[in-house]
Amino acid sequence: MVVEAQAGARVRLLIAGCGLLMGASLAAQTQVIIVTGASGEPKYAASFHATGSALVDALVTKHGLTPDDVTYLAEDPTKDPKRIDGKSSKAEVARAIARVAGRARAGDRVLLLLIGHGSHAGSDSRFNLPGPDLTAAELGVMLEPLEAMQVAVVNAASASGDFVAALSAKNRIVVTATKSSYERNETLFPRFFVAAFTTPGADTDKDERVSLLEAFVYAKREVARAYETDTRLPTEHAMLDDDGDRRGSAEPDPRAGDGSRARRFIIGGATTAAAAAASTPGGSELVAKKTQLEAQVDSLRRRKETMAADAYERELERLLVELAQVSQTIREGKSP
Repeated sequence: MVVEAQAGARVRLLIAGCGLLMGASLAAQTQVIIVTGASGEPKYAASFHATGSALVDALVTKHGLTPDDVTYLAEDPTKDPKRIDGKSSKAEVARAIARVAGRARAGDRVLLLLIGHGSHAGSDSRFNLPGPDLTAAELGVMLEPLEAMQVAVVNAASASGDFVAALSAKNRIVVTATKSSYERNETLFPRFFVAAFTTPGADTDKDERVSLLEAFVYAKREVARAYETDTRLPTEHAMLDDDGDRRGSAEPDPRAGDGSRARRFIIGGATTAAAAAASTPGGSELVAKKTQLEAQVDSLRRRKETMAADAYERELERLLVELAQVSQTIREGKSP
């Protein structure tokens, strides 16, 4: 027991001292598709566009993406032709996903953000679009060509909760603004989710980037604060699933289940330290090694209950020591 306690203490010191578990491979690129759906009323049209366009601008000006990396589909493309790439019809959503599948490489990150209204009819949960609505099952088929990529679907609409079970899969993160299709009021989640990328405050680990997990936690916290400020009972409860078990978590914990993949899903480019490391011989391989070690730590933590305590502590300490060494090399900009 003393040995285990000492090992655990060393592990905690390593984590605190080295700022570990920061992000994804420098080599992976990010593609983003933003879809604002049928508004129904002018006030919603204005709100959806303000949220979608704010993210478009932030991705390019703050997070290192190029305009070619971002596709924005909206109800009325004539409203802002400089930003909007096409109408948010079901056919255009399918074409946008197919285009990304055609140019993205295995391991690249793909984010699909849906902003608007949702509904439920029969056994189908839907995202409301101009023209035919998009069901969760139809979206699942559209996403199949992206199987080799790291995919995140954020359905920030009302009545979105059932999309978790419908879309949950390996290598996929699913975030919904509500926990079920019965939460049908207008959602605050999309505004605060986008704010995670446009304003300071979401980057809790101070690695100069915002992970999908950080954005989820930030948005969820700010939604709760908004309802409390307005003295209203919350009518939305965001969920995140990234372990493929078809069940979302309101409080994802990367050490135990949901959240591990979302923590490594980074929107945009590399940190300053990682970019400096990549400029040295073998730097990209070094950053990829760091990502591999992070994944091994997450996998080990999920197996903790099936292992002897001393074996778990030894393996965790070994991985964290190696991860600390790699992280330090990256921060110092040295060649491997």
